[in-house]
Order: sequence, then C-alpha cells, then structure tokens
Amino acid sequence: MSRTALIHLKRSDPVLAPALATDMDHDPFWVHIQVESRPSRSTPVKPSHAIKPISYLKAHAAEMIREVADQHATIIITQNGEARAVLQDIGAYERLQDSVALLKILALSQKSVRDGRVAPAGEVFRRVRKRLKANP
Repeated sequence: MSRTALIHLKRSDPVLAPALATDMDHDPFWVHIQVESRPSRSTPVKPSHAIKPISYLKAHAAEMIREVADQHATIIITQNGEARAVLQDIGAYERLQDSVALLKILALSQKSVRDGRVAPAGEVFRRVRKRLKANP
C-alpha cells in the first residue's frame, strides 16, 4: 500500500514563482507536489532464518551479504545468544534513516506548535520576501 501526501503551493507568490516554473500548466494558480511513501521491497524472511550467530557470519559472510542484498533482507546477528548487530541491505538502511529524519522533523514541528511558535503562512511569506530583498 502506498501513502500519498499532496502539498499545494500558490504559483503566483513572488517568492515561490521562480522556483515553481514548471510545465504543469494545467493549473495556472497552484502547483501540486506529490510525495509518495512506498512500502519496503523487503522479502519476508522467516524468523528462524533471520537470526544467525556470529560464528555463522564469520564462516558465511559473503553468502550472507549476497542474500541480504538480493532479497532485501535483514539478519540479526547474535553473540552468546543475545542480539548484538543487524546486517541489512543499504537501500533498507537508507530508507530507515530517511524515515527517522522525517520523524525528527515532525517531532520538532509538533513541539513548535505546542510552544506557540507558529505564524500564519502569509506572515511567514512576508518575512521571507523581506529577507530576500535585504540580501539579494
């Protein structure tokens, strides 16, 4: 399942207009930016196959890395029976890092709202225009 968020920006805003020059002429007043979050391509791995002792990693490192890369799998590495590390394909790791970054931004935004550090969009754009004029 894919999740979609739409962002609407007014094309005629003098601050945004240069950045929004696109061939999206079907709507002369608004620019619609669509951001999709797609589900992970990871292949489900049985838990019994997803947990390996460090001794298995030492003996089969190349094979395990190939499996992780080809199947977009995640393998938990144990030492003395306890989980100690995770072997994960780079794409899944990058998506995880992106998700964490977005969650941090969301948390900071929610804190700003709780602290009353919000302003109407028109006021924010006036401030931005003023700064742009002061620093060409």
